[in-house]
Amino acid sequence: MDAPRPVTVRADFRGTIVALGGGGFSMSETGESAIDGALLRMARNRRQTVPRRESSPELPHMCFVSTASGDSRDYIGRFEAAFAGRAQTHVLSLFGQSPWDYQDPAMLEDMDLVYVGGGSTANLLALWRRHGVDENMRRAAAGGTILAGISAGANCWFDASSTDSFGSLAPLHDGLGFLQGSACPHFHGEPGREESFLRWIADESLPGPGIAIDDHAAVVYVDGEATSVMVESDGAQAYAVDEGGSLRLLDELLRVSAVDVDG
Repeated sequence: MDAPRPVTVRADFRGTIVALGGGGFSMSETGESAIDGALLRMARNRRQTVPRRESSPELPHMCFVSTASGDSRDYIGRFEAAFAGRAQTHVLSLFGQSPWDYQDPAMLEDMDLVYVGGGSTANLLALWRRHGVDENMRRAAAGGTILAGISAGANCWFDASSTDSFGSLAPLHDGLGFLQGSACPHFHGEPGREESFLRWIADESLPGPGIAIDDHAAVVYVDGEATSVMVESDGAQAYAVDEGGSLRLLDELLRVSAVDVDG
């Protein structure tokens, strides 16, 4: 869809990013998700280091960024239902959807946790850059805000990714570059994901290293380095793909945690 171009790595990125291949409340009939529960625990721990004066200081501030779905009202409603009573929820709507309306993206810098929803990676990136969300995200992360995202919300942090933003699966060389290399969500959850991603890494259509993440798995990054994997269902995995297109389980390299539903 776009011609390959030199990869720019932001070596100065600091902060925590959690990239979900799929799962979370987005793929839960009940809205319950063990990975989401783990994210809330991370946000609470972060919150203890940042004193606040409002009436519910124990509840973390959590913002849903639904740009990739065009600020779908249904998606936002499911987010609010999933985290009601567990977080002080906020929505950043670049489309100005009522009742949330448009807010200055600088609000992200006051959050404990930012959760980016799925949809079109290409549309998300274009709108974020137009509204300055990319720089707000980087400043938020540097200030301790946890950045998390599923599918398109995982792709966006990397230099490049596998996306269906244009219909068929295609390489996208337009990521934020917070994380080095290329990402592929839904690795074993959607037809063609595995085969195309390995081929694109091997033939340099996408830059390596690659990170491939199954539905119901997430990779945790701290200061640009993968540190651990979370899984919320049996069989879910995350993988490293080297420049030759060879696949290796991340559990051979990192700590893997099977998380339980709570939080």
